[in-house]
Amino acid sequence: MIRTVPASAAGEGIKSMFVSAGGHETHYLSAGSTGRPLILVHGGGAGADAEGNWSNVIPRLAGRYDIYAPDMVGFGRSAKPRDDGYEYSQPERELHLTAFLDALKLGPAILVGNSMGGLTCLGIARDRPDLVSHLVLMGSAGIAMPLSPQLKTILHYDFTLQGMERIVRALTAPNFRIPPGMVEYRYSITATEDAKHAYKKITAWMNARGGLQIPEERIAGVDKPTLVVAGKNDLVVPITSAYKFLELIPQSWGMILPDCGHWPMIEHPEVFAEIVDQFVCRLSAGARAA
Repeated sequence: MIRTVPASAAGEGIKSMFVSAGGHETHYLSAGSTGRPLILVHGGGAGADAEGNWSNVIPRLAGRYDIYAPDMVGFGRSAKPRDDGYEYSQPERELHLTAFLDALKLGPAILVGNSMGGLTCLGIARDRPDLVSHLVLMGSAGIAMPLSPQLKTILHYDFTLQGMERIVRALTAPNFRIPPGMVEYRYSITATEDAKHAYKKITAWMNARGGLQIPEERIAGVDKPTLVVAGKNDLVVPITSAYKFLELIPQSWGMILPDCGHWPMIEHPEVFAEIVDQFVCRLSAGARAA
């Protein structure tokens, strides 16, 4: 069952909605009416959600696509299970996103994921290719790498306003000007006991495994057209990871953005939206011509 709630603060024409996905109440933003689904999946840093991550991108793509941007389990306004039997793991995230796509009958869709969200989208492209037409990985997790000081800042968030500012600084290029209210907004959605519980579980699972990394043969099994986007100044997931994705995924293209950290969709939303649109449109035109 889908239910709509009052309009989101994310912007005019963007709907705030809920659906049950895999038994979890899932909040998502929706915009556009073209019939071609494009799914935006946020990352795993403290304070991440659909609105904070994608509000500047959605209006730039909604004219050409049906946009769906879910809050993943443990984030934003979606469910935050406190049952000790629930594992906030990468496999669970992939199951949740798969259930979300199935619940709304969205496949095959264009999947766009940042960081942890990129890895989640990659997992679905690998295991449920029927749900995916194109894949966009932006600062995606998945490649084995040492934990940088910036990534450790995220994994060891102390649930303070100052700690949240440190996270935003870690995620962006040195000259990024933090918009008014960004730190406060992200901090506010981490302040509830349920949100703290979920984030501690998420980071504990990651810390126990030295980050988010999967076998290279799993990445190489992705057979969908894939755009790999990276910020040249990303110190959370370095551009060497982007090169490795390009090496491993047969149908892959790359774009490296200068003066950009881990958040191309926030630091350069207009450019990011344009390259995603061009990637999808050019390949779709080529397929029609063939």
